[in-house]
Amino acid sequence: MNISPLAVVHPEAKIGKNVTIDPFAVIEKDVVIGDNCRIYSHATILDGARIGHSCNIFPGAVIAGVPQDLKFRGEITTAEIGNNTTIRECVTINRGTASKGKTIVGNNCLIMAYAHVAHDCVLKDNIIIGNATQIAGEVEIDDFAIISGGSLVHQFSRISQHVMIQGGSRIGKDIPPYTLIGREPIVYCGINIVGLRRRGFTNNQVYLIQDIYRTLYTRGLNNTEALKAIETEYEPSVERDLILTFIKSSQRGIVRGSID
Repeated sequence: MNISPLAVVHPEAKIGKNVTIDPFAVIEKDVVIGDNCRIYSHATILDGARIGHSCNIFPGAVIAGVPQDLKFRGEITTAEIGNNTTIRECVTINRGTASKGKTIVGNNCLIMAYAHVAHDCVLKDNIIIGNATQIAGEVEIDDFAIISGGSLVHQFSRISQHVMIQGGSRIGKDIPPYTLIGREPIVYCGINIVGLRRRGFTNNQVYLIQDIYRTLYTRGLNNTEALKAIETEYEPSVERDLILTFIKSSQRGIVRGSID
């Protein structure tokens, strides 16, 4: 370990091997930090933080802050960060409440400067959250989603896999998988072709996803009719089934289609 004598590290904090803690960082008692992490100057790691290995926590970040939720009554909860995740300057990640007991940020994520992740959120793996994006409580974000800078995500919203969301978006509906979302107010703008190709989706998979969303958004069907058409007109597949399951389970409703 390489811990600066100017850092404040509680003696009962659990610090892994080969961890660097810079001057003026603060590590409280009920904290676990995995191997090969770097905690930069003026980062604050509070009680309840659980940080995996090979993470970078940049200056001014605050991990496991008390939830900004009036229902919180001081219960013991956690904020859990996966492996190989980078938390940039002045990011705030609050710990959970009695609702779920923990806030989760997964593996290989990048949370850019000044972003906020509120209580009881669940962010899965390989997610990018842009600068100054604000994520309210109990939001769920699935693998490989990208939310560009300055976006606002309403509490309880769900954002599915392989989604790309334009910067400055206000997200109050659920965002189904593989989609490209933008404009003001937000609408479906197509599928995230660039992201899908980068991640190895075949032409047949891309064409299938496109065609399913044409059925959903451009055939003039209501949601019930569109879901029935998708079930009957397309063979079962990972892509079809993920889209159907996500839409059927949506409590807030999904983002609307473009009227252009």
